Amino acid sequence: MSQPAEPPAQQSPGDSPGFLLWRTTLRWQRVMTATLHPLGVTHVQFVLLVTVWWLTRPHGEHPGQPSQREVADHASVDVMMTSQVLRTLEARGLVTRHADPADARVKRLAVTAPGAALAQRAVHLVEAADRQFFADVRDQEGLLRLLRHLAAWDPPAS
Repeated sequence: MSQPAEPPAQQSPGDSPGFLLWRTTLRWQRVMTATLHPLGVTHVQFVLLVTVWWLTRPHGEHPGQPSQREVADHASVDVMMTSQVLRTLEARGLVTRHADPADARVKRLAVTAPGAALAQRAVHLVEAADRQFFADVRDQEGLLRLLRHLAAWDPPAS
């Protein structure tokens, strides 16, 4: 039985899409950490706070109060981590969590007024940092198409 042919070896790490994606991700995460630090939130706290804020807005995917599971799924964050981070955000007065009247095992979420203000400010700063980080990319729409494909992201209809 013959062995399957091995793919050609990469000439250098710079020829490896995975390695380059890893390096790009690390650089971008450092920018996000520096951007969010003055606001006193970590990147995962930002993602979950903004996800709750976004989903509860009238034009969001779950107008009203999404469940922790819906937030975790939307953000692609582990459910247990989501629960822990949301407890932290709740302790800071940025979100509220309460049992669903139809199923006490389900936690429903809402953003408080201070949480909404922080979410809006953070989104503004993060979007500005993103614009600066990706400023040298000539084909912004092509980049977005590629990233959506790689992330398996099907944006909701507006």
